[in-house]
Amino acid sequence: MTYLVTGANRGIGLEFTRELLKRGESVVATARNPESAEDLKTLQNEYGEHLAIFALDIADVASMEDFAKELGDRAIDVLINNAGILERCGALGEIDYEVIERSFQVNTIGTLRLTELLLPALRRAKDGAKIVNLSSKMGSIAENSSGGSYAYRASKAALNMVTRSLALDLADEGIIAFVVHPGWVQTRMGGPNALIDTETSVTSLLDVIDKADASTSGSFQEWNGNTIAW
Repeated sequence: MTYLVTGANRGIGLEFTRELLKRGESVVATARNPESAEDLKTLQNEYGEHLAIFALDIADVASMEDFAKELGDRAIDVLINNAGILERCGALGEIDYEVIERSFQVNTIGTLRLTELLLPALRRAKDGAKIVNLSSKMGSIAENSSGGSYAYRASKAALNMVTRSLALDLADEGIIAFVVHPGWVQTRMGGPNALIDTETSVTSLLDVIDKADASTSGSFQEWNGNTIAW
């Protein structure tokens, strides 16, 4: 199978790439600056043609369009929309609205636009493709008990809604779409005090992805297999 992983140069995206290659899958990995993605280059030296690395910035429309063209006639079985940002927009009364706009541009709009551009590749999958969007419990309205984090919470909540619509709109084509919460992971975004490491998160998420079927589509899944309330 061929998996496409965005934001694959570090953290969860890099671990997805590593774990998928270890089990013999083909991976299309993207990074904003592939030339400086040393870990990806190391994996490519090890796994050769099983790993293809492309430049992609999901905040840049031209970059996304160029990437979709460069893919050519490849079929993508699983799209893992991992790329995203977490920026602090300030507390109520001091909100930086440029941060909110940037968060929506990357976490929501960019993810949707890229998915739409990749529909031809997803439709080439022989057994029905999967779209997996990395969200967060912070995007769950039901789970919000502490407030704040307006930019990240709102952009991920919007991503959840986008994914629900994708699931409904693509159901007749056999393409499923769902969102996952990777847990509080020890990455640059999650910090060193996070509860789980990238290997634990990703291997568990891959189990969720492997088992996903039509009944999963449109749902909000946690890394450990639990379903999260919207």
